[in-house]
Amino acid sequence: MTEPSARPAVDIAALADPVRLRSLADTGLDAAPDEAFDRFARLVSDLLDVPVALVSLVSETRQFFPGAVGLPEPWAGRRQTPLSHSFCQHVVDTEIPMVLPDARLHPRVRDNLAVPELGVVAYAGIPLTDLDGRVLGSLCAIDSKPRAWSPAQLRTLADLAAACSSELRLRIALDGAEVARRRVEEAHDRLNLLAALSETLSGTLDVETAVGRLADAVVPLLADWALVTLVDRAGTPRRVTAVHRDPARAADVARFGELAATRLGPESITRTVLRTGQPVLRSAADLADVRRASTEPELVALAGRLGFASHLTVPVPAPGQGTPMGVVTLINGPGRRAFDDTDLGTAREIGRRAGQAVGNGWIYGEQRHVAEVLQHSMLPRLPASRWVELVARYQPAADRVEVGGDWYDAFVQPDGDLVAAIGDVAGHDIEAAATMGQLRNLVRGNAYGRDDPVDELMARLDATISGLRIPTAATAVLARLRPDPAGGVTVTWCNAGHPAPLLVTANGTVGFLDGRREPLLGLARPVPRTGREVLLAPGDTLLLYTDGLVERRDQPIDEGMAELRDRVAAAGVRPAAELCDLLLGTEQRREDDVALLAVRAR
Repeated sequence: MTEPSARPAVDIAALADPVRLRSLADTGLDAAPDEAFDRFARLVSDLLDVPVALVSLVSETRQFFPGAVGLPEPWAGRRQTPLSHSFCQHVVDTEIPMVLPDARLHPRVRDNLAVPELGVVAYAGIPLTDLDGRVLGSLCAIDSKPRAWSPAQLRTLADLAAACSSELRLRIALDGAEVARRRVEEAHDRLNLLAALSETLSGTLDVETAVGRLADAVVPLLADWALVTLVDRAGTPRRVTAVHRDPARAADVARFGELAATRLGPESITRTVLRTGQPVLRSAADLADVRRASTEPELVALAGRLGFASHLTVPVPAPGQGTPMGVVTLINGPGRRAFDDTDLGTAREIGRRAGQAVGNGWIYGEQRHVAEVLQHSMLPRLPASRWVELVARYQPAADRVEVGGDWYDAFVQPDGDLVAAIGDVAGHDIEAAATMGQLRNLVRGNAYGRDDPVDELMARLDATISGLRIPTAATAVLARLRPDPAGGVTVTWCNAGHPAPLLVTANGTVGFLDGRREPLLGLARPVPRTGREVLLAPGDTLLLYTDGLVERRDQPIDEGMAELRDRVAAAGVRPAAELCDLLLGTEQRREDDVALLAVRAR
């Protein structure tokens, strides 16, 4: 087996015609056997009695044979040759049949390497054309000795070439139909994506969640990988979320996003779009784009591994302003079609919808921050005690910016006793928060300096709410704590419509305190109140909590309380602070605020 010799190919402009090359690509054929075209080659060989027959298609750099009979090795296995071995390129150039009884005598091809290496002496090639008449190659008959081609043989070859051209046109039409079908599917998928994206983004007010959902929505449907960049108030990139379709590239794309947040220069496309607010589309791109964007060499290496052949970047405009809050960048690798204007239009709409979601998320974040600061400013500082440990926690409801009505309090009496309370005012607004503040102050005002039993304190609180005409409905537990001479802490308590306190003993026994849950505070007619008493041994913990810890829309509160008891029992004996954090640390999104107050006897 001999290797092909090297000789420059003839420079023929027609070979590089982009329209012809696109038509050639649309046939879907390459240097591989195709039964239909092998059949044409066999017919030529049989009917013209030639040792070699080829269906030869010619690109700008090579000729390849989807149909072939009689080629010597290595060409029979390769099914292609460089243009230095091609007669058929001249058929493409002249667009007419080439008929040579003895190629060795023809000035145009006598030095062609097909003569010595493929044994081409006699040659007859008829153009193969697409529907618009562009010549894609030739159907050729070849002999290794001189031959006078008869008119009948050439008519047969021309008829077969016409039939072969029809097969090529059918392949092109089928490819066009497939492309059209894919385009329709893509358009349908885009519409579905935009509809689903609006629903997905509107389902959260958390900016980080919204950005993650956006990136996951566009990959792999629109792109091989994507970056969503958000800026700070100064317009500087502060966060880049990066997603790749291949899970094996997760580390690479995450690292690319990390570097893109800090290492992009002013001439990078990301900063250009942020500065101008105008999108950028690069249908054909290479790593030079990345080199221009940053002096960080690792970015270039990462882009090469991730795939970087086409990209587009669109702004994420602020609602009602147009000033970019960030950008969305879509990137395709070399194995996927390049982005076009249709993709750009879809991406711009995605950027617009993302802007609405991110803008709403920013507003929500600011409002939630204000609400949390206000809420925490209204919560007291717990007193220190030698004979009891107090731990409190407050957690606002998920996705809510209103100030809640949940509260807790603890203060020391002049005689050294300690009063603890927890409650919940109906509502989640400024009114509820104001009422909560009033109620907490009423508890202090009614209880401080008094040695009255807790049931009398609760009845006086009820009468005060009614007498002052405070428009509220609230629940509360009021407790007085006093060190017991024999050890431990005596707790007397009264419950006005509130979930029962939970007692956790030092040996891990868990149970709710007995006692009737009496009507809530603020009813038109005050009701008698009942006090209860329990002794906390050293190490025992009394847990007071609001209903947000145990109540959900999809289950009765009794089931939620049973779950709380089981969770605390399963947690075992642990520090009070750790127990409170455990109870609030759950993946389930809470529907209501939660206040916790843990009292542990020393």
